[in-house]
Amino acid sequence: MADNQKRTIHLDGKHKIFLGYAPGVGKTHAMLEEALRRAKRGQDVVIGLVDSEGRAPIEELASTLEVIPPLVLNGSKEVDVDAIIARKPEVVLIDDIQHTNAAGSAREKRWQDVQALLDSGIGVLSTVNVHHFESLNDNVSDITGLQISDTVPDQILHEACEVEYIDVTPRALINRLDRGDVYSANQLTPDVASFFREGNLNALREIAMRETASRVDEDLVEYRKEKRIEKPWAAQDRVMICISPTRSALRLIRRGWRMGQRMHGEVLCVHVEEGPIGDKEKKILADDFKLAERLGIQTFTLKGELAPTLIEFAKERNVTQLIIGHPRRNRFQEILKPAVLAELVKSLRTVDILVVATESPTAEH
Repeated sequence: MADNQKRTIHLDGKHKIFLGYAPGVGKTHAMLEEALRRAKRGQDVVIGLVDSEGRAPIEELASTLEVIPPLVLNGSKEVDVDAIIARKPEVVLIDDIQHTNAAGSAREKRWQDVQALLDSGIGVLSTVNVHHFESLNDNVSDITGLQISDTVPDQILHEACEVEYIDVTPRALINRLDRGDVYSANQLTPDVASFFREGNLNALREIAMRETASRVDEDLVEYRKEKRIEKPWAAQDRVMICISPTRSALRLIRRGWRMGQRMHGEVLCVHVEEGPIGDKEKKILADDFKLAERLGIQTFTLKGELAPTLIEFAKERNVTQLIIGHPRRNRFQEILKPAVLAELVKSLRTVDILVVATESPTAEH
């Protein structure tokens, strides 16, 4: 696995996240139900912090579990990490890990409290909504018109031993909101009402489903490596665009991005550096990567021999679609490119390979 793909796994405490796309979908309820099932099986489960918001069903479920009293700082309830570590349960429940702790807390964010508990060997069940993840901040702002200030590093999601997506339809969620099951009347501000528009909820729900599918795909990659299975599997489509510094790849990048959009899949842009390149080639690559980044495509510069490096990366990232440019018609390319393409086809039998006609460099530069 490439360095930028490694996941830091907590060797002691295990973290399960109940992920939703908006408040009110049922994350806390699902977390409490799992906690009760674990307690019945004999696990030592306690509540570190669960915010019922006055909801009777949540309070009823929570009433049968031991509660570690929270700290109260400046009128805010915060997780008492030291008390939980001293109590040393097997599992602790922590709601809303995106929360910013009150002034005077040992840590700035609640997700940092979770990490401290995991590092001490205590398992954690937690809740969070997808719009709080840092990398999605701009997308969420574009969708909802609101800037989300409480964020969680994406790595928290990737490090978790399990992620369970909690889902209801946007229409059902709006009905819950209208009945007062999500917020009380005094909490229903104009910003909250704006957030809960059906179009916003549909978009956020799709993002949450993609993140969950991506996480499932990561688990499949780990499983394949553990079992030494080389044939790629995929829970979602992943498009890999292969670019060269010898000519513009803008057409390839746009084609790959559109393909990814249609498939609702991830798109990667890859350049293999086989040796030093000149200023002209550096300029072409810089322009290509700028377009990719504007489109939200991840970019990678790899070092090594072209075909083996592309093949290894494609298998590692569980690529399902590969896009390359059509060979240019000169003697060197006639000799080299068909061999590279043949090697890709031979080694990536479960990957669809698309050879795209490319325009000349003068057409786009």
